[in-house]
Amino acid sequence: MANQNQYQQQKKHKEDFSLKVTTPNINAGRVIGGDRLPTSFDLVEKMQFLFARVVKAKRLCASQPCNPYVKVNLGSFTGTTRCLEKTTTPEWNHVFAFSKDRIQVPVLEFVVWKKNCDDPDELLGRVAFTISDVPIRVPPDSPLAPQWYQLENQKGVKLEVELMLSVWMGTQADEAFPEAWHSDAAETSGENIAHTRSKVYISPRLWYLRVNVIQAQDLLLKLKTGNNSDIFIQGVMGNLALRSRFRKSSTNPMWNEDLIFVVEEPFDDCLLVTIEQGNYNKHERVGSCVVPLKNVQQRTDATPPACVWYNLQMPKENKCDEKVKFSSKLNMRISLDGGYHVLDEATHYTSDVRPSSKNLSKPSIGVLELGILNAVGLSPMKKDNRTDAFCVAKYGPKWVRTRTVVDSLSPKWNEQYTWEVYDPCTVITIVVFDNGNLNVVKNAGGKKTEEAVDKRIGKVRIRLSTLESDKIYTHSYPLINLQTQGARKMGEIQLAVRFSCASILNVLQTYAQPLLPRMHYTSPLSRFQLDSLRNQAAVITTLRFRRAEPPLSKEVVEYMLDMGANVWSMRRGKAQFYRIAGLLSVLVSAAKQFHEIHSWKSSITTVVSYFMFLFIIFLPKIVLPSAFSFLLLVGIWRYRTRPRYPSHMDMSLSQADTATVEELEEEFDPFPSKFSGDNLRKRYDRLRAVAGRVVEVMADLATQGERVQSLLSWRDPRATVLFVIFCFVAVIVTFFVPFRLLMFFWLTYLLRPPRFRSFDIPAIPQNFLRRMPAKSDGML
Repeated sequence: MANQNQYQQQKKHKEDFSLKVTTPNINAGRVIGGDRLPTSFDLVEKMQFLFARVVKAKRLCASQPCNPYVKVNLGSFTGTTRCLEKTTTPEWNHVFAFSKDRIQVPVLEFVVWKKNCDDPDELLGRVAFTISDVPIRVPPDSPLAPQWYQLENQKGVKLEVELMLSVWMGTQADEAFPEAWHSDAAETSGENIAHTRSKVYISPRLWYLRVNVIQAQDLLLKLKTGNNSDIFIQGVMGNLALRSRFRKSSTNPMWNEDLIFVVEEPFDDCLLVTIEQGNYNKHERVGSCVVPLKNVQQRTDATPPACVWYNLQMPKENKCDEKVKFSSKLNMRISLDGGYHVLDEATHYTSDVRPSSKNLSKPSIGVLELGILNAVGLSPMKKDNRTDAFCVAKYGPKWVRTRTVVDSLSPKWNEQYTWEVYDPCTVITIVVFDNGNLNVVKNAGGKKTEEAVDKRIGKVRIRLSTLESDKIYTHSYPLINLQTQGARKMGEIQLAVRFSCASILNVLQTYAQPLLPRMHYTSPLSRFQLDSLRNQAAVITTLRFRRAEPPLSKEVVEYMLDMGANVWSMRRGKAQFYRIAGLLSVLVSAAKQFHEIHSWKSSITTVVSYFMFLFIIFLPKIVLPSAFSFLLLVGIWRYRTRPRYPSHMDMSLSQADTATVEELEEEFDPFPSKFSGDNLRKRYDRLRAVAGRVVEVMADLATQGERVQSLLSWRDPRATVLFVIFCFVAVIVTFFVPFRLLMFFWLTYLLRPPRFRSFDIPAIPQNFLRRMPAKSDGML
């Protein structure tokens, strides 16, 4: 085991995990400010395609219906339409796209076949086109009008059969490109073709459903004794059930407890609230009520909703007894809270902070454009040493999926996507996956094997606040995949990113605003509630995307949303510890320096320091101007060495290069643990759950400290400009205003009466600091 770890460490040092600047052949231009979004493909390399649209045919089978289909042949590439059964007027409306780089023959051929059950398929006719005569279409030109072409038999004799076609040369900007059959997926056929196409997904608009259970009245309890006499409230929404705390049996119990669910628009579901008597394992229903979500009050602030008494329904076993008088009621406050933002991502990597209610939405401040160009050096992901790679990018509610390039370790996508930006302090996530739905292998029971899983290859995160406005960043990002055997470089992906804004003032204004909507501060949710609600949101998103075509698998959604990242990991624990140690090293260094001055290690240093202290004591009014002047000079000096590229996954920062196999096996151990022994597993899982929360606290402490450091690091150039301007103004103010007067105003403001304080919204410095980038963007 030691030799294996040593070999892995040597292999990691040989691999290059750095970010590389690239110069792709793109026709990059500037985005014109305004409400209209750009539509040009100027962040990707142009790819020429030969498009062929097969619309319909006529006079195929004059006597009786047949089963026709069309084959489109271009050298070794053959695309086939679906076979239409028993028809005389078939309509396919199928588009084929052949990459111009792979065209090796001068003729494109369309062949119409008749499918026979027992006999070989019958040729109905053919027509050919010379590729050099195909017209070129450049958007925004209208689509090329299809025409009727008379078919020929094998001897070249014209037939009565006609086929409506259109053939043209175009690029990936053509509107037919997303739905076309691609020569990159020539080996894929049948129902698997849908899994190779590029698609855009919109995640559902999520709301928090708050059920405040106050009390019940006139309950008809069962005659139970002992532990089974306790009662509790159970709320059921879909497949999720939440329970309140236990209360001793009483005809008028009180709870005053919140049950919070995540629901999606439109609100077609119903909430089932029941009162149960018994324990968690065995309980009986005392009463129930059903509340349609469409009748629930929607609120956008912290104003409490009205209390409503709901009549409970009698349990089924009591309905037969006509002597039983049932008049139980339940007092609840139920509301759909649209003032929150439903977090489905980790707070450090969130891509959207808008509230759920559309009435609270603000106009966008800019546009984010992402060009997914290509990948190189991908590792084989399947047993036959092949990789079918596709990319998924998420920003806000919009998810995009590129087409799948089949059997290529250097796929070229060259697809460009656009998002509206509402807050610059957000993160876009790009992940490369291996498509496991193409050559699906099924066992004897008809279930998919492991190869049907979309396997992750690598992830890239880019924080928008670290990007300069209207500047194009073209880099090659390392794709790092953390496995039980260690961190491994799976290849590189080349991206082009541009963040454009029409007004820089609107962008700068967001730095003084709260990061999350107002209700997160007026009615805050606990960390436990946020974790539970985040899991609910991920489940709803997974179910929604599973019904799409092509669907996004569960493993794709969970990896994009970083589900399970709060579980204990020795590697993450060490990484957060070293982050905190790096922040505290400044204080340790200052203490060592003071000790050296105190011990007269250098006489000159001690004497100079002594006179500096005297200067500060006798002239206290220049302390603040000097401090802000120092910060101002440091900020200006560091402008020359400011980061000029986005952040990326850092192996050393993540402690991925020093993690042992035992630590990684613990990190990838599922929850609950797979180890044998019930007692051992329970203790081990409890330790991991507690330790995971400790790691989150360590990460928050490290992030806050790193945000302070980033004020002058120029990682976020707009924020640093604002802070440098503030330092310049502070130098002037603190120079002319006496220090004692400043302290008086500060102390008066700090100790002002409660009626003049606003406890709801954080202060501007706190809002500004929370928007600073941290090294968490580079964490695996």
